Amino acid sequence: MQLKETHISKKNTSPVRLQEYGVGVFQQISTKSALKKAIKKNLLFVNGSIATTATLITGGEVIEYHHPLEKERNTRLLLKLEIVYEDDYLAVINKPAGILVSGNGFKTVANALAQNLKYSLAKDAVDPQPAHRLDYATTGLLLVGKTSSVITDLNRLFEHKNISKTYYAITIGAMNTSGTIDLDIDGKPAISTFEVVETVKSERFTFLNLVRLNPQTGRRHQLRKHLLGIGNPILGDATYFLEGLQLKGKGLYLHAQSIEFNHPVTNENLHVVLELPKKFKKLFPKKDK
Repeated sequence: MQLKETHISKKNTSPVRLQEYGVGVFQQISTKSALKKAIKKNLLFVNGSIATTATLITGGEVIEYHHPLEKERNTRLLLKLEIVYEDDYLAVINKPAGILVSGNGFKTVANALAQNLKYSLAKDAVDPQPAHRLDYATTGLLLVGKTSSVITDLNRLFEHKNISKTYYAITIGAMNTSGTIDLDIDGKPAISTFEVVETVKSERFTFLNLVRLNPQTGRRHQLRKHLLGIGNPILGDATYFLEGLQLKGKGLYLHAQSIEFNHPVTNENLHVVLELPKKFKKLFPKKDK
């Protein structure tokens, strides 16, 4: 069985060669030398054709990386995942805290998908592949593609912001009841909207808030950075916190609670919702979902 990763190139002001553009696009091809090796071994395709070092990227191309077939391992990652939704083309799983979605490590969600999901009977079935990422410490809904065409379609939906995601977080300190956070991240525009669902008094933190969040852009650590930026960091965040207000040992209180989009094959509206984790309900017992 062969795994295929898909990336859709973004619009460029001028054409650039694949050997320049492709560095870092796929996690296993993080250097220029690794990229050249992959091209030399005919593992990269652009719009369905075998890529060369001279292939030009101008924007909108479908770039595919075909992982080479590996010998069967004697040891397999045994990780039980909660399947929230599954059909022949895609799935939605509940990502646990404390595990990477993908990467070079052995213990990742990506490496555990094949043992947890049913193999697709579609003609272009591939090993299931995450369509986006959640932070190591974040829990909640993760969208997975099971066929080559659907993985490409899901990438396009994300690129054109046609997938709606809702997160819940518990934040520290007094907050406005709702608002929009418009703060650049790493020099790039980033927008998040929030709504405070409930607030309780806290002896240590003054106030704790159950907050509904909708990221309008997809920057790395966006919600965590944005909430710290307005002075209301997420409870349990070990990286983005205010001095003296760090909660240790309980994990990050950030949860991807719902995802909504039009199914790329059936075109039906798919809206998947999860309950909040138990640790959220301990602080806000009135909130069921």
